[in-house]
Amino acid sequence: MKWRLAAAALVLAAGALAAVVLIGRGIPTHKVTRPRITTPAPKRQNNSLPWPTYGFDNARTRAVTAPGLRPPFRRPLWRWHAHNLLEFPPVAGYGMLYDESFNGLLHAIDPATGKEKWPPYDSHRCGWSSPALGDGLVFATFIGSVSPTPCSQLPNGGLVAIDAHTWKIRWSRNIAQSESSPLFSHGVVYFGTTDGFVHAFAAATGKPLWSFDTGGQVKGSPALVRGRIFIGTYGGTVFALDASTGHEIWHQGGYGNFYAGPSVVDGRVYLGTISHHVYAFSTRTGHQLWDFPTGGYVYASTAVWRGIVLVGSYDGNFYAINGASGTERWQFRAGGAISGAASVINGIVYFSTLSPHRTYALNASSGHLIKRWDDGDYSPAVAAGGRFFLIGLGQIYALTPR
Repeated sequence: MKWRLAAAALVLAAGALAAVVLIGRGIPTHKVTRPRITTPAPKRQNNSLPWPTYGFDNARTRAVTAPGLRPPFRRPLWRWHAHNLLEFPPVAGYGMLYDESFNGLLHAIDPATGKEKWPPYDSHRCGWSSPALGDGLVFATFIGSVSPTPCSQLPNGGLVAIDAHTWKIRWSRNIAQSESSPLFSHGVVYFGTTDGFVHAFAAATGKPLWSFDTGGQVKGSPALVRGRIFIGTYGGTVFALDASTGHEIWHQGGYGNFYAGPSVVDGRVYLGTISHHVYAFSTRTGHQLWDFPTGGYVYASTAVWRGIVLVGSYDGNFYAINGASGTERWQFRAGGAISGAASVINGIVYFSTLSPHRTYALNASSGHLIKRWDDGDYSPAVAAGGRFFLIGLGQIYALTPR
């Protein structure tokens, strides 16, 4: 966890950061094989819940259609400072942005002004996940003490449900430590814990419904498609579970540690490992479909846009992979380790590097560089209400098209 602590210390020491800086266009560093796009465009946003969960939807595709929201952007309308690390991006819904900061605070930010509507909820733990929205509630998980950290005062993890309209706590539960972003569907909240369990709780009451022991630490966030929960573990195993009962449908083991969560599209589960690989598995059987090697850890979760799997690696490269075959479409040399998941908004893929702290915007089809901002760290972008929200090193910028 040294990289987390170093990044958090950097945020506290740096204070206010310089305004975002735009540089010119460029080209990918490897020859591009242009894909023939045959799959449908990503879903359009719901006005009430434009970005309700980590990865935009429960399949964790991280790809969305938001008409008109493309670079170039105007100067930031506002800039909100967390005064702490933002390892995960905010979610958007019920007229607000909700985000967790590294120090375990849950914030409700007015997207029109960048002001916090209520005092932040203090979990007295660390916040290493994004919240989820549903049934008028904000659900958030927290992790407890892991080595000496200034944010963690409690040894156990926490799960809380807060009314999105009044900011009153509906219920809270002590759980094992969790850095798994929760998932909401049909009155149920799903999440993983580092003691190896995947859990389902009733969203209205916080009542536990089922728990499944994976036998390995669960650090990533589950995905849900067609009644199945998909998750990878730090023990190197991928599971498909029945979302209603928690019963195992299939598992595949013997892989490198899965820190990232899966994306599930077109009958395939896409998942990267810290053993430098990205894999695709069949949603039906769990059979491995392909294996794509990179030159470093793949901590980042994948994004999937029109059949292209988009993911960065600690080797400093960002990759576009054919989702059906596992062959490379294009590659972009970013010059810094990539730890956070990318977002695709209207065919533009956004990702950030740890050092130097930068955010890139590339054409998702070709890999051509469109813009670069000299701020960024982990997962860099969400969209809501005709605005683009850039997540930098401890701050959020609100941008609109020119």
